[in-house]
Amino acid sequence: MKKALLLDTSIGTSNVGDDIIMECVEKELAPILANMFVFRLPTHVPAFHSYAIWKDSFAVQNYAACDYKFIGGSNILAKDMRTHYPQWNVNIFNCKPLSGSVCIGVGAGAGEHTDAYTTHLYRKILSHSYYHSVRDERSKHYVEDVLGLKAINTGCVTMWALTPDFCAQIPAKKADNVVFTLTARVQEDLCDQMLIDTLKREYNHVSFWIQGDKDEAYFRTLSNTDDIEIIPPHKAAYEAVLLRDNIEYVGTRLHGGIYALRHKKRAIIISIDERARNISADTGLITIEKDMLNGLPSLINSEFETKLNIPFEEITHWKEQFEG
Repeated sequence: MKKALLLDTSIGTSNVGDDIIMECVEKELAPILANMFVFRLPTHVPAFHSYAIWKDSFAVQNYAACDYKFIGGSNILAKDMRTHYPQWNVNIFNCKPLSGSVCIGVGAGAGEHTDAYTTHLYRKILSHSYYHSVRDERSKHYVEDVLGLKAINTGCVTMWALTPDFCAQIPAKKADNVVFTLTARVQEDLCDQMLIDTLKREYNHVSFWIQGDKDEAYFRTLSNTDDIEIIPPHKAAYEAVLLRDNIEYVGTRLHGGIYALRHKKRAIIISIDERARNISADTGLITIEKDMLNGLPSLINSEFETKLNIPFEEITHWKEQFEG
């Protein structure tokens, strides 16, 4: 029996968006992994100690010998792996069993520059044989031109199910109720207060979903929040809200918005960094820059269809590598 190793970006995470990503990763890989024995290891915390590598333990041998190794989504390819807390907590001393790993819907981290150690580490870990699935053109450039590996821009794995027929079922008109997200900041951002005030004016009922571990504490620093419903930081709790009638999404969390689309809810994503910005540029995802929120009421009250440019041929091409 073939064996596969799934490197799970949701274990030990401080962002429930990673649970959304891994749900989608597993759905897309299900046909490939259907008849395999699947090991699962975390990425946010070290999977094993360097001593286990040195001793060549039985577990390490099992992982190293897997036929396929997949690293699932998120902005996992940090540009500087010397940081004290990289999203992928791996180093030059314990990476050997992960050699040959294949990316599925990953993004490159912030910044334009990388260092020699990081480049060397990724080239030791990532497959030189298979094409890596990346979620935007910027990440494709990083994998191909900086790391010297093969890549296909498949878009984010969370969007692979958003076919034209599916998106046609997403309402174009404004809903009466909204669920929103925030991204915690060190100090209050006036844009976030503007967001809350706008949503309170434009909708009958406002719910706040806690996606990150610090988001609720940050929410408490803002005003005009007394009658906002707070949704616990669990994917199932958020999904229950998305199953309600006459509700849509507005917020700063990229995958909170995409998960709303996957539940046929209209979504407006507030772009706060390169992640939403790059994916929007490639796919046409509806976004608004956070410093342009004076235009949010107009966007909320407008009618717009969700028409996304998802690279389905590229997705199929990437999957075909693992047939047979």
